[in-house]
Amino acid sequence: MRGDISWVCGCCGALRPRYKRLVDNIFPEDPEDGLVKANMEKLTFYALSAPEKLDRIGGYLSERLSRDVARHRYGYVCIAMEALDQLLMACHCQSINLFVESFLKMVRKLLESDKPSLQILGTNSFVKFANIEEDTPSYHRSYDFFVSRFSEMCHSSYEDPDIRTKIRMAGIKGLQGVVRKTVNDELQANIWDPQHMDKIVPSLLFNLQSGERTESRSPSPLQASEKEKESPVELTERCFRELLGRAAYGNIKNAVTPVLMHLDNHSLWEGKSFAVRCFKIIMYSIQSQHSHLVIQQLLGHLDANSKNSATVRAGIVEVLLEAAAIAASGSVGPTVLEVFNTLLRQLRLSVDYELTGSYDGSTNIGTKIIKAHEERQLQEAVIRTIGSFANTLPTYQRSEVMFFIMGKISVPGVHLALPSTSSGPEGTRMIQVMLLKSLVQVTAGYQTTNMLTALPTSFLEPLLSLSLTEDPEVRLLVLQILLSLIDRHENRPKFSNISSISDISVLKLKVDKCSRQDNLFMKKHGQQLYRHIYLGCKEQSSGRQHYESLFALLGLLSVELANEEVVVDLIRLTLALQDLALSTDEGLPVYNRCAVHALAAAYLNLICQLTTVPAFCQHIHEVIEVRQKEIPHLLPEDVFVDNPKLPSSLEKVEGDVLFLQSKITEVLGGSGYNTERLATPYVPQFTDEDRLSKRKSIGETISLQVEVESRNSPEKEERTPAEEITFETLKNAIVDSVGMEEQERERRRQVVEKFQKAPFEEIAAHCGARATLLQSKLNQIFEITIRPPPSPSGTISSGYGQSQNRSVPIYEMKFPDLCVY
Repeated sequence: MRGDISWVCGCCGALRPRYKRLVDNIFPEDPEDGLVKANMEKLTFYALSAPEKLDRIGGYLSERLSRDVARHRYGYVCIAMEALDQLLMACHCQSINLFVESFLKMVRKLLESDKPSLQILGTNSFVKFANIEEDTPSYHRSYDFFVSRFSEMCHSSYEDPDIRTKIRMAGIKGLQGVVRKTVNDELQANIWDPQHMDKIVPSLLFNLQSGERTESRSPSPLQASEKEKESPVELTERCFRELLGRAAYGNIKNAVTPVLMHLDNHSLWEGKSFAVRCFKIIMYSIQSQHSHLVIQQLLGHLDANSKNSATVRAGIVEVLLEAAAIAASGSVGPTVLEVFNTLLRQLRLSVDYELTGSYDGSTNIGTKIIKAHEERQLQEAVIRTIGSFANTLPTYQRSEVMFFIMGKISVPGVHLALPSTSSGPEGTRMIQVMLLKSLVQVTAGYQTTNMLTALPTSFLEPLLSLSLTEDPEVRLLVLQILLSLIDRHENRPKFSNISSISDISVLKLKVDKCSRQDNLFMKKHGQQLYRHIYLGCKEQSSGRQHYESLFALLGLLSVELANEEVVVDLIRLTLALQDLALSTDEGLPVYNRCAVHALAAAYLNLICQLTTVPAFCQHIHEVIEVRQKEIPHLLPEDVFVDNPKLPSSLEKVEGDVLFLQSKITEVLGGSGYNTERLATPYVPQFTDEDRLSKRKSIGETISLQVEVESRNSPEKEERTPAEEITFETLKNAIVDSVGMEEQERERRRQVVEKFQKAPFEEIAAHCGARATLLQSKLNQIFEITIRPPPSPSGTISSGYGQSQNRSVPIYEMKFPDLCVY
């Protein structure tokens, strides 16, 4: 009887559950008529009134949809999904979780279909669901299938291009929906896990790459037309930006690593443009405080590709360059020196690769062929990147980077950095040049108020030592670094051209009062700077750029760091340069002598107008006028040009064409300048640094010092027997005092001449003999002053009948019985 009743209830529509009748009523007889809206409103009202029925409604709709899909009744499928969407939008109660399970089951059913229209329909419903903020989170829901399926749709290869585009766009929208739904839900599976990111990110990059490669120009996409908004590229970029914008501190690495892998797998570093575009999107999209994490990952990736081709490494470096330009000030993070250490290490490796021709230092047949021009392009890219990074740093960190790079440079006699691994001396020289070029980039635009902190002794001394080397490229780079550090008021461009203009007001120089710190700096380092300017002009290999840089250095010293004492020293230095150009003993070529004359004329023309002493200006201008008429090749306008017309030799440079020290001393003395200093010619002091340029041996200074000290040592006085002082002795001392002074001067002159002209072997032998003599005397002193303790064992007799004290160890001493316990 009971079975009959159930059969009757199943056949009779009036006895069916109300939720089923309401669901059935929303479907019209003809699916083309669409959803029955009146009945849909009744179903929605019923679901809101009885939320406990939501899961049953969802289950029943799921059954109908599965049946319709199997029977290819796609019109009813669309109606069912529309009904589900409306129910989801209307119901936000605690019981919605079970309904969502039925909904996701139906979406999954559609996505598994081979029909593109159903895939797109399921995706659109999922996107609507993703935009709903649920009242209660669900921890048992899984989106793994959706991540995999949407990623697969992003790579669709459907034959019809229009349908293929729609499927790919649906996949992108689906991934965007998954991210939105899961990223802020702590109970959900972590979407940032590598297993998900390794699917999502490459899918987005695939679509980003396959479309139009329009360069990203701003932090956010520009307002585009409706057609552009519908393109996969624009949609992908928005989705990618949204994904990165939601990334927290701990998720940046998982989001960026798939990008690096994708660029590696598809050889996209070499093209540079796409890789740069990707990381521009990344740097603009992530939170600014996370920028240094991306940069650190790029640096690590650069290290990992150390033995890859130069084009790949150059592509990574170019991306680093762009990333640093976008990053805000100080965003390199706490590991600033690590960044520069990595870049400098890549610079050193590139030089080694270029010179050895292989990545492992050998010449095996199986090694990759290294192209020198590609390595040089990489080196230039690294240097530009170092400068770009430095520009993002505050002043104090940039100073640390300057000192750090200087510590890497091999400076003979000052400090030796790690030698090049396999490229020999030429590699060391090339690395030295590369590091100096990096310093030029770091110091460009450097601003400081205190020169003592900007150029401390530990930095300035090795830098100036490099200016004494024979390599003209190294000297020129050192001058550029000095100019960048000294120029604090942007005066350097105004000294780019050497000229003897009659009115320097057109240059619009910014002259500030010399501070106390500047005065201290010049007192401490001024003589070093003058000396290196003088020796730089003396170099035969100096060219036009060197002299232009030296003139700029003189000009900047005059307007940035000059007080009255410095002005006097600079004038003395310039007159010494004129004497250098007149001298034929140095063997300078005609061009160099003319260049030094022209440099001196241009600088004296500048300094006389800065001092504003009329008589001084008059003398300088008179000499310049005479030169213009008689010997124009001693003026900068005729020397520092592309094709200077110079005589074969310089003769009869005298009289009115020269700047007279006596005249300058007279006119400046009348204006309150120190006439004693002005009247004293400038003579550069030769120090140990001269050994770098082979001008003088380091043994000269040391040997000379040993010679003088040894003659005046107290040991020599002890060696001479005591004389008996009589009347005749005192008389001879008074009479011969003048002669003795002459003899002493002659002796000193001979000593100096000996060390200047004697062969190196003779000087070395002399120093060795002196050192041996000194050591023997020290031994005698030690024997006299440090006596051995008395020995309980008494004395021992030497072989020559002399008794000697011998210190006996404690354990060998013989003690009396009364002393032993």
